[in-house]
Amino acid sequence: MKKLLKDISTCSLCKEHLALGPNPVVSAHPESKLLIVGQAPGTKVHASGIPWDDASGVQLRKWLQLDSETFYDTSQVAIVPMGFCYPGKGKSGDLPPRKECAPQWHAPLLKSMPHIALGLLIGQYAQRYYLRENAMKNLTETVRNFQAYLPRYLPLPHPSPRNRFWLSQNLWFEAEVLPVLRERVGEVLQKK
Repeated sequence: MKKLLKDISTCSLCKEHLALGPNPVVSAHPESKLLIVGQAPGTKVHASGIPWDDASGVQLRKWLQLDSETFYDTSQVAIVPMGFCYPGKGKSGDLPPRKECAPQWHAPLLKSMPHIALGLLIGQYAQRYYLRENAMKNLTETVRNFQAYLPRYLPLPHPSPRNRFWLSQNLWFEAEVLPVLRERVGEVLQKK
C-alpha cells in the first residue's frame, strides 16, 4: 500500500489537462472498512491536500454522523475519489473528474483494502462506474433504489451546498436513506 500511495502521489497521467497541476488527494489503508468514492477535489481540497476539507465534507460528516477523527482515520475510512486531482472550472461549476484516474488506480487500491465492507458512491460518476448497468436512469432514481445495492454499496447525492434544491425536492432522502446510511456505517466501523 505504501508504494501504491507513493506512485499515486507522483501521478502525472493527465497533467496537461489540469489547470492547477497534479496534486492527487486520496487516503487509504490496508485495514480500511468504509470506502467513500466521491467526484474530485475542489480548489480548497487541492490547496490543503485533505479530502473533503470543505463545506461538502462538513455536510457529509453530518450525514454519516462521524466526527473528524473517525472520518480521517484511514484504518477505518478510505477516501478514493473518481478523479484524484482538481479537474478545473467549467461553465456551471467544476469540470467532471478526469477519466484517467479510476481505471488506472481504483482496482489496485481496492485489492489492497480487503476489509472494505461498504462503499459509499457519491454522485453520478461514482455510481455509473461502480454500478455499471445496474445504475438507474439518473442519480435520483439510483439513490431512491439504494436498497438494491446493499450491503456492498450505498449510492448518495453529492453533499455540496449547491445540492440544496435537490434535497428540498427529495425529502425521502433524509427520511429513508440517512437512517439506513448511519446504521450501515455504524455496523461497518464497529467491526474489528
